[in-house]
Amino acid sequence: MIDTVTGPRIQSFAVQLKALTDLEARYQPKLSGLRLIESAQDNGLKVTTRLRELEVKDLLSLTRFFGFSSETFSLAISLLDRFLSVMKIQPKHLSCVGLCCFYIAVKSSEEEKNVPLANDLIRISQNRFTVSDMIRMEKIIMEKLYWKVKAPTALRFLRLFHSHIQEQLNDESKKILSLERMESQLKACHCSFVFSKIKPSLLAMALLCFEEQEQHDPEHTDKISEALTSLQQQLNIKDGDLLCVREVVRKCLAEYATTKCSKPNSQRLRWTISGRTARQLKHSYYKITHLPTIPESAC
Repeated sequence: MIDTVTGPRIQSFAVQLKALTDLEARYQPKLSGLRLIESAQDNGLKVTTRLRELEVKDLLSLTRFFGFSSETFSLAISLLDRFLSVMKIQPKHLSCVGLCCFYIAVKSSEEEKNVPLANDLIRISQNRFTVSDMIRMEKIIMEKLYWKVKAPTALRFLRLFHSHIQEQLNDESKKILSLERMESQLKACHCSFVFSKIKPSLLAMALLCFEEQEQHDPEHTDKISEALTSLQQQLNIKDGDLLCVREVVRKCLAEYATTKCSKPNSQRLRWTISGRTARQLKHSYYKITHLPTIPESAC
């Protein structure tokens, strides 16, 4: 397994950036494979973009249910897209592939005590395959990906870029770029197949530029814009490419915000954890953070 640099504080930004960019191309899904998915007809014979997006939304629901990190989700999607781009699979096997990619990401990113049992993962996701099926599929996935798990995901680039920019801003300007909001936006982007074809570093830059554009405070955004321009030059990203991806991000988030969009939710998961199943699950699984009560006040 090849792990990329996680970025100790003693390393300079340039060193961390080079470590990620040097590996980026090697961990990209094969474009030819993604095009086959994109052109596939939705007739039940091949994996399509719609089926892939539905699977990703299910994995996002599982991430929220277990309280797993954004790293786990982003890594799972990276594994899924990379595997689908090199292997032609039948739609009936997609749920097993998706859950195995998710499980690999969980075991790679989460603390060992928080890793669920494979059987419990199958129960909660309402799948009908067995643990043996998962073990076989996991082995196939790892072999096809040459045991390379720790990919330089868009999330890793986003956090690195955000940290670098924040170091150049004053206290007031630092409040403009919300990393939490951008990470949520990135999850929405992961649910759209179109971003599978975009380099992680470019997607991270587009999210930062979109966030900066959405703010209407010239006093603070000018410095941010200057830092983004410098970063864009370091990455050798063309203006046209950045503007194009930023627009795709904008359209994706606008669609995601509409009521027509099928957002991932935990309704299906809540149905399964009742009665006998609930009693058989590890107590540590019940760790969903509940939202605080919203105080009522006069408008």
